[in-house]
Amino acid sequence: MSSERERLRADNAAWTRWGPYLSERAWGTVREDYSATGEAWDFSPHDHARSKVYRWNEDGLGGLCDDQQHLCFALALWNGRDPILKERLFGLTGSEGNHGEDCKELYYFLDSTPTHSYMRMLYKYPQRPYPYEELVRVNRQRGKLDMEYELIDTEAFCDERYFDVFIEYAKAGPDDILVRVSAVNRGPEPAPLHLLPTLWFRNTWSWGRSKERPQLWADDANGQPWRVIRAEKSELGSYVLACECADRLLSTENETNNERLYGTPNPTSCVKDAFHEYLIRGRQDAVKAAEEGTKAAALYARTVGAGETATIRLRLAKGGSAAPFADFDAVFAQRQREADEFYADVQPEGLTEDLRRVQRQAFAGMLWSKQFYHYDITHWLEGDPGEPPPPPQRKHGRNAAWPHLTCSDVISMPDSWEYPWFANWDLAFHTLPLALVDPEFAKNQLLLLLQDRYQHPNGEIPAYEWAFGDANPPVMAFAALRINVLAKRQTGKDDYQFLERVFHKLMLDFTWWVNRKDAEGSNIFQGGFLGLDNIGVFDRSAPLPTGGHLEQSDGTAWMAIYCTGMLGIAAILATVDPVYEDIAAKFAEHFLYIAGAMNNIGGAGISLWDEEDQFFYDVLRLPDGALRPLTVRTLVGLAPLFAAATIEGEVWQALPEFRTRMQRFAAYRPDLAALVPRTFDPGGGARGLLALVGEERARAMLRRMLDPEEFLSDYGIRAVSRYHLEHPYTFTVEGNTFAVQYEPAESHSG
Repeated sequence: MSSERERLRADNAAWTRWGPYLSERAWGTVREDYSATGEAWDFSPHDHARSKVYRWNEDGLGGLCDDQQHLCFALALWNGRDPILKERLFGLTGSEGNHGEDCKELYYFLDSTPTHSYMRMLYKYPQRPYPYEELVRVNRQRGKLDMEYELIDTEAFCDERYFDVFIEYAKAGPDDILVRVSAVNRGPEPAPLHLLPTLWFRNTWSWGRSKERPQLWADDANGQPWRVIRAEKSELGSYVLACECADRLLSTENETNNERLYGTPNPTSCVKDAFHEYLIRGRQDAVKAAEEGTKAAALYARTVGAGETATIRLRLAKGGSAAPFADFDAVFAQRQREADEFYADVQPEGLTEDLRRVQRQAFAGMLWSKQFYHYDITHWLEGDPGEPPPPPQRKHGRNAAWPHLTCSDVISMPDSWEYPWFANWDLAFHTLPLALVDPEFAKNQLLLLLQDRYQHPNGEIPAYEWAFGDANPPVMAFAALRINVLAKRQTGKDDYQFLERVFHKLMLDFTWWVNRKDAEGSNIFQGGFLGLDNIGVFDRSAPLPTGGHLEQSDGTAWMAIYCTGMLGIAAILATVDPVYEDIAAKFAEHFLYIAGAMNNIGGAGISLWDEEDQFFYDVLRLPDGALRPLTVRTLVGLAPLFAAATIEGEVWQALPEFRTRMQRFAAYRPDLAALVPRTFDPGGGARGLLALVGEERARAMLRRMLDPEEFLSDYGIRAVSRYHLEHPYTFTVEGNTFAVQYEPAESHSG
């Protein structure tokens, strides 16, 4: 067993206490929005980020923190020419980008182990002034029909005048972290670079809810070639950051610069953007003379020759170390070897070296995208004792129906910059690759969203912070079942406790779906952001312009998938507790009712399946009860193919009550049984197939899916059929025309 695998099994909590849990972006998020209108991007823009203290969580460049984000570490850079320090990644807001929000940086997550015993990333930093204003101005001038204006379209990297800044971490122990930053000058001439590795406490004291104010201070290193910053907080303990060969230490307070932002007095003479003021504007009084506060940095001013590398070394350790750099290189080398050993064990045999690198970097992207996510809805709605009360209309606005939701956890993010908030269906899919390297973390991620402080009392699982009440595709049962399979390959056994915990909470969510998203009680489902909304005729999270509602092909397919997932879990649990046989049969029967309903909506003889086109379509149910298919060919119509599961022959043999129930149901409803004939007569111990789409229809759909003139491209399956390039779909209501057409690359509608 590799050393990394031993760490995972021995004491996961200790070795994962520190990790890349510092977000790449906290500005522009819903959590930081205290406006009356809910315009989060405008309330907390990038221009405020260097000066304004965050209420909920911090951000930084290539940083890390503990799992409750008491103490944060990240790198800041200055090339001697930029108007601001590079403390965080820059990007456009939703209104600035011609296709919405967009990060305008070049950075790469290169490596990470699951415990973060070794991590490496790369940031490409221009030596020319970073074109902040140009990127905003040009993108604002462009419309939705234009391509986006990217950083590489500017002159920022001309003549290779940039630094490759590699940020690496290696743990000597759970609370002993080595930091190595290597800046390579790729340009033709020597160039200046200021590096400011920064240590700070998340501000928990300004809100009137905690009295403790932690402290950072510089300490004498007894004539050694390193400087020392000490950090102390009761909930965390005492840590020491040793900074080898630092030019000097800078310190300030992690407090808002009210004077710059609002024209009001500052709470202290030294505030959050002090290092920016000191270095770029030359204000010596911006930093504290006493070298103490709640934010500190070591300053390294270097001139790096063409093709040369400047390297700095630091060590952050609980209690400190008498000789912090004596074993520094040896620890790094050991952790790199162990990372290689771990992935050699994880990756399947037969992969080429190129594929191994691609997969390993993909794992790195997943592992670097963990984030400390902090959000207390009640406190957010009511405001804090130490701050002015928020606008009263917020109490009836966004997320007001979720007052129980309280988050303070490390969660896998869809993206560490563009989507620095959890989304329940994204998270379900994240857990699958994560289960290959850290199955316990994957399991705990699913269980987290099913805890009482996340899951709504009515059973609904929170969607995402922009609208927790939206409905995302219900794929958690599928994910739990798949995680169990992946973990079983490593352990050789099913995790009954995990499956049972998930199952009982998902029963609540399933009931919520049936009660709230099946408007007619007909097993056809509607509503919510179901993952494929950018290719629909209407915004399916909003009321329809026609009134009525959509009978959704993909929404119904997702519910069928939900049934197969719950059936699969119940079947495993039934092998140790026969009580689950009845429940397994219930989900199999529900699946069949859905299959039947797709062929006869509400008994009206209307099907989601179009016999002439040989394809599934959404059906619009108008207020007068009329049904109108929306004949646009997209992935929405392929989604029913997803809903398929097998019932192994041994399940039939091991679960007699389940077998009896299913045979009785087939006799009672032969019309439904005929839709999936191999379910009830697998024959001779063979597996049975539970599928929403029969063989004949599946072949017809696959012919379309694998047709280059329809869905098959050189790069995968298209979201919209190429058929609509020359045959756009249009729908007109009350003089307004809604259209869907084939648009490769950038969207023309948003």
